[in-house]
Amino acid sequence: MEATVPEFAAAVRERFGAYRHHVLATMRKDGAPRLGGLEADFRYGELWLGLMIGSRKALDLRRDPRFALHANPGGGTDLAEGDVRVAGRAVEVTDPGPKARYAAAAKPPEPFHLYRALLTEVVRTSAEKPFIKLEIWRPGRPLRTIRRTSDDPGVLEQWG
Repeated sequence: MEATVPEFAAAVRERFGAYRHHVLATMRKDGAPRLGGLEADFRYGELWLGLMIGSRKALDLRRDPRFALHANPGGGTDLAEGDVRVAGRAVEVTDPGPKARYAAAAKPPEPFHLYRALLTEVVRTSAEKPFIKLEIWRPGRPLRTIRRTSDDPGVLEQWG
């Protein structure tokens, strides 16, 4: 994402960086969603998910790597900073070298599970009067922009 849409990637990182805690969605064994808090970390040009050893979320990801992560929207309701969510697949990092490198830099409580996020979709929603603006990025596709209002069922769409 950073290579193809650097300004969009910077806005996404900034949104996640504004607050420490975010909301992670994983899939329970029975297929129901599980939501829980998480400290996501952008480091080395990638998104990392550090989880407590044996946590339900970590075990969910081990069984089914699909996830969604919603950036903490903060206290306001005006979307001034935008609203960001990402989805993808989590790959568990078990190699001691990369895990130790991450631990030395991020200083998480140990022991911990570490997952590298492979993003399949990133969506940023913001207000652009009179529209709600959605920017959608998927690997291998151009950035897609949709502008809409609640009064107009039509959608103004722009690619690239």
